[in-house]
Amino acid sequence: MAKRDGCPICGTATEPEFKPFCSRGCKDRDLLQWLGEGYRVPGEPVDLTRESGLDSARDAD
Repeated sequence: MAKRDGCPICGTATEPEFKPFCSRGCKDRDLLQWLGEGYRVPGEPVDLTRESGLDSARDAD
């Protein structure tokens, strides 16, 4: 993986206290993106109507 020279949010030089970000603001902005589902990891869609399999494993006991 390539090393970044700046903050991944704004590109400003990073500060050791907030690394890899430049400030508390950029660090918080990044966290809010994750919490608000602004960032997504690609993958197959999840079928929420299908059973998870945990209930059927529990019933087998």
